[in-house]
Amino acid sequence: MIRSELLTGVLPVAPTIFTADEELDLPGLRRVCDYLVDAGVAGICILANYSEQFSLSDEERRAVLQTTMEQVAGRVPVCVTTSHFSARMAADRCREAAERGADLVMMMPPFFGASLRVGAPGVIDYFERVADGLQIPIMIQDAPMSPTALPAELIVELATKIAGIRYAKIEVPQTAAKIAALSRYPDVLPGIFDGEEAVTLIPDLQSGAVGTMSSVLAVRELTSIMAHWTAGGQDRAEQEWEALLPLLHYENRQCGLAAAKAVLAAGGVIADGRTRTPYPQLAPATRDTLISMARKRDLFALRWAA
Repeated sequence: MIRSELLTGVLPVAPTIFTADEELDLPGLRRVCDYLVDAGVAGICILANYSEQFSLSDEERRAVLQTTMEQVAGRVPVCVTTSHFSARMAADRCREAAERGADLVMMMPPFFGASLRVGAPGVIDYFERVADGLQIPIMIQDAPMSPTALPAELIVELATKIAGIRYAKIEVPQTAAKIAALSRYPDVLPGIFDGEEAVTLIPDLQSGAVGTMSSVLAVRELTSIMAHWTAGGQDRAEQEWEALLPLLHYENRQCGLAAAKAVLAAGGVIADGRTRTPYPQLAPATRDTLISMARKRDLFALRWAA
């Protein structure tokens, strides 16, 4: 029986923390988990693209999963990204996540590189194989990294045919329009989230999104925006989002996944904001501008460890 309680709100992607010599920093990951819980997030997503999952070994993935589940200890739901080109490998990852206590899994459609893609019948077969016997919900991730097309009609067909698919993360061009198309089918796909650092959050909420999967950069602030929105304070939510938007745009367009780590390190949440080679470190001027913008907005990430 698939768990039925719907997850909504801010579900950020937790970064994987490394030491200065690029080893896993599991104590740092534990601090990130505590910071996120204290920020009031609805849940935590791990091992996603913004977690640098593409730089981790299978053993390191297991260490991140185990450490997160231990530290979160049921305080909020945990979403585990289990994407893999092989349906068999993806299914194995999903089962392991479920066995370790994950509340849901997130998966991109099968692809490899820029040209190895799968047609609609293959995508349906893939998700049917992965979902078979899985007792936790699946979130489909529709992201530009994948060349495998996921038109709205295919996502709806997947959710209609496969009971375990209850969520979708939409982070492609014209996100709001795609969310609006998907939100016409709440009975089969009730949990629609946006991504892309929440740069289009208000239009996406207006189109039917129930939450956002941002980075961990400004989660307390985004949680406040979501709280106002769900309580009927749309004008207040929009005002707070517009005040935050320049920072979110800077993160999205100038920094990428390194932004959140840089701010967490500046705030003392983690010891080092390093990304794993060959992913580029932030240029000093870029980092300085990012931290200045964060300080002007008095981010919770800069105050939590004080």
